[in-house]
Amino acid sequence: MFYGCLRHGCRSKPSWMSSRRPNKARLSLLKPYEFWLNYGTVVEFYETLKLRVKKLVRQEIQDLSAYPVPNSDGMLKLDAMENPYTWPAIAKETWSEMLKTLPINRYPDPQGEHVKDEMRKVMGISDDYDILLGNGSDEIIQLLAMALAKPGATILAPEPGFVMYKMIATFCGLNYVGVPLTEEFELNETAMLAAIDEHNPELIFLAQPNNPTGNLWAQDSIQKIIEAAQGVVVMDEAYTAFTDADHLALLDKYEHVLIMRTLSKVGLAGLRLGMLVGRSEWLNELDKIRLPYNINILTQASVLFALEHYDMLLVQTEQLRVDRLVLMQELASINGLQVFPSEANFVLVRAPQGMARNWFEELKNKKILIKCLDGGHSLLKDCLRITVGTSEQNELLVSALNEISTSGSVH
Repeated sequence: MFYGCLRHGCRSKPSWMSSRRPNKARLSLLKPYEFWLNYGTVVEFYETLKLRVKKLVRQEIQDLSAYPVPNSDGMLKLDAMENPYTWPAIAKETWSEMLKTLPINRYPDPQGEHVKDEMRKVMGISDDYDILLGNGSDEIIQLLAMALAKPGATILAPEPGFVMYKMIATFCGLNYVGVPLTEEFELNETAMLAAIDEHNPELIFLAQPNNPTGNLWAQDSIQKIIEAAQGVVVMDEAYTAFTDADHLALLDKYEHVLIMRTLSKVGLAGLRLGMLVGRSEWLNELDKIRLPYNINILTQASVLFALEHYDMLLVQTEQLRVDRLVLMQELASINGLQVFPSEANFVLVRAPQGMARNWFEELKNKKILIKCLDGGHSLLKDCLRITVGTSEQNELLVSALNEISTSGSVH
């Protein structure tokens, strides 16, 4: 025993320490005095591991931080643009009974054809265009980036915008060009057209409404950008359920436009289903690099059920539009708070100068979680993003903000 060697003054290494690389399973069983006596060898092992990771992993990946998802246990969660309403009890019961019948020992439909058929009915998608399903819109963005990642290729998008455009460009080794919006969060048409002329991007993302600003951009500016683009233009309609704007008609006019949507915001965030609509010439190429069976059988069946009962979700999204209007009016009455227009299921606000992080932390102390955007982009200085909740949740938020705004937290 190693303990016996120590007691008799023996300094020789035990057999498990004979290699330069320690046995990790054995290390986990060491008594404290054993571990510290061999601390140098442990450090040497992990320092060698760090050097190997640094040598093999691309530097641009090492320089990234993982997508941050804060702990929301016990919090009123108003940070992630989720639908706060749940399904009626009868719908939950019918859905759960249906799930019991699924053959989970079998692979799912590789293309999700039944889901696509129902999507066409619900969203009015013409048979002239194909649909590609993804594990959330994030996977679709990644597929687009992978397919177009020729040496020197570029992704271009207005900023501030969805952070995954830039992150996925980095993942896939593409250049990324962000074009700042105006101070009013409108498209800077002149700057966008100049950037397109200079960089000739393979891929452009335009979000309608935009996240995190919540506003819609002028249609004539969008058309000028599309017409100037030599690459693919993706209209990101993640929040289409909360606005009357619809860009499917652009598919008829422009062969290089694709429409991207998600079901996350309408109440199916836990299922992670995104979709891309466009001409088969584009989607056939993307399908070649889509991982097989990327949409599992539980997601396909649950989405199909939800689409067959889509009126239930429409009632909720219409209610959220009403809730949004009331929330914006109440937020506008809070001392020192600037409220920006929104066509999404969230509202962007600007706190008094230098107070965004204080207000964010004060809300956390009150068990309310929103999104602090201050520091994320120069145009978002002092900004907070608030997901529209139920009327009761919104009242709790407004009450807390009123209390914070009239306390010492504004000074």
